[in-house]
Amino acid sequence: MAPGAPELRRRRMTLSPASSRALRLAALTSSVAIGMSVLVPGASARPSDPPGPSAKDVERSEHDVRERAAEVGRTKAMLAQADGELDRLAIAAEAAVERYNGELVQLRRAQEAYRDIQGRLAEANRRVEEARAELASFAAQVYRDNTGYDPMSSAVAGEGGPQGFMDRAGMVKMLAERRTAMFRRVEASKTVADVFRRQAKTALDEQDAATRRADEAKRFAQDAVATQQAAVQRIETDKRRLETKLGKAQAKAAEVKRARERALERAQTRKFRSEFPVPKEVPPEARGAIAVEAALKWLGTPYSWGGGDMDGPTYGIAQGAGTVGFDCSGLTMYAWNKAGVRLDHWTGTQWTSGPHIPISKLRPGDLVFFATNRSDPATIHHVGLYLGDGRMVEAPYTGAHVRIASIHRHDLIGATRPAG
Repeated sequence: MAPGAPELRRRRMTLSPASSRALRLAALTSSVAIGMSVLVPGASARPSDPPGPSAKDVERSEHDVRERAAEVGRTKAMLAQADGELDRLAIAAEAAVERYNGELVQLRRAQEAYRDIQGRLAEANRRVEEARAELASFAAQVYRDNTGYDPMSSAVAGEGGPQGFMDRAGMVKMLAERRTAMFRRVEASKTVADVFRRQAKTALDEQDAATRRADEAKRFAQDAVATQQAAVQRIETDKRRLETKLGKAQAKAAEVKRARERALERAQTRKFRSEFPVPKEVPPEARGAIAVEAALKWLGTPYSWGGGDMDGPTYGIAQGAGTVGFDCSGLTMYAWNKAGVRLDHWTGTQWTSGPHIPISKLRPGDLVFFATNRSDPATIHHVGLYLGDGRMVEAPYTGAHVRIASIHRHDLIGATRPAG
């Protein structure tokens, strides 16, 4: 132990109680002071309230809003573009189908013309053979009657003398003239037969050309309809995806809107049906109402390319081969046949089936037409049956059904009131 240590111990041990308390208080005070010196900085760093958004936070938020708005705008634009593409493809497919329908009408007419000329040619050939047979019979008769003669010997020694000779000469002259007339008739019959033969050749060539055009139009229409069908599936899928991106609220609103449109369509159907009962008598002014009633009966029937005839929906052709239904001109042909007016299965001749009616003067049953070029009827691709209030019943396109729709479209070219 170091020197002086006992002495210190003795001094510490001999402190008074008061001194001891003072020392303990001083030590406690020092400890508190030291502790406070450690705690104060931490306490001063804690904020009393949460801090407000910074300028950068505000800017980021506003950017997000703009981004979402831009995305919604882009999505809506894509939806509009998809709808436009569907319309364009549907019009292209309709135009191709109606072109094919037109070629079928032309082919049918060419076939009828060929059959008619073949009949005329057969009759002309029969007349040629008849004239030839008559001429042959005449020649045989002349031979049997021995009307040929030697003028000098007949005049001197023939029966009846000179008078008999004169009688026989007159007979021979008459027979010669008759023979000449028969020759001419044979030649004329041959000429007529040749004319019909040439016409038959021309009609056959036209029939062959019409067949080729119909086949070409069919292939073109098949491609157009296939493209349209594939696009419908693709675009409808894209539209559902885009509508989902617009948010559940907007998707729900779109569904509600579609449901309302379907309900309105059903209500309009009931309204139109109640307004167009089939009358017992069929005056000309009532024919349109009869056609409307006939068409409305088939609402909801599938569109079928080439489908529909005078009696109702039928299997179509190509993409419509497995579907019983109507295409646009098949529906109007059927409806007007029920009113006693026969139309071709083609918008081309339906357009010229009666007087053209101003849109402001339309009445139920009038045919309303749509074209890719409103100044050129040759581009008509669709027809509907006018109902009233700017509405029509139509068979729209492959994948859709007979429905009620507005006539007020950008491709409306005009209207016709069929006459018959």
